[in-house]
Amino acid sequence: MIVVRYADDLVLGFQYRKDAERFLQEFRERLAKFGLELHADKTRLIEFGRFAARDRKQRGEGKPETFTFLGFSHFCGQLTTGAFIVWRITAKKRMVAKLKAIKAELQRRKHHRTTEVGAWLRKVVLGYYQYHAVPGNSTQLRIFQRRVGWLWRTVLVRRSQRAQMRWARLYPLLTRWIPQPHVLHPYPDARFAATHLQ
Repeated sequence: MIVVRYADDLVLGFQYRKDAERFLQEFRERLAKFGLELHADKTRLIEFGRFAARDRKQRGEGKPETFTFLGFSHFCGQLTTGAFIVWRITAKKRMVAKLKAIKAELQRRKHHRTTEVGAWLRKVVLGYYQYHAVPGNSTQLRIFQRRVGWLWRTVLVRRSQRAQMRWARLYPLLTRWIPQPHVLHPYPDARFAATHLQ
């Protein structure tokens, strides 16, 4: 059994489905004794892991299901070597919420100095990368970077009241203040090996 927990969010992994079903039943009964219950929409059993894709294909079923945990959508994948890996990409809801917050703050700071807004935006984007820059998530990070650039451009165009502000003029500004994304975290096996000697 594998347990990953953060606050009241929990992901459990079992080798056999029957063990997972038994645990879920006993866990529900245990919580009920304290007047608690699991969130119906967030609690589910899924087939996931190294053999999930193979087993589902043999049964004529689709790809293994995904799950969202701590702002990432997790799904089964393979490295170029063919080895199994759990890929993580930023959950759509998480990115949309962050972009909405940035948009609101950019509109609030519309008449502030460009350098001041740029410095603030750089900190926000770097902070976002610090959490989300995991292996396999580069595409989502680039999408985030581009959308932040579009949001800032929209505010700058409205401020200058020029609908035809060219990208060529804005590009140096965007490249100066909105950093390029880079993977900042190691693969999970490298993190594990660093703390658990074999």
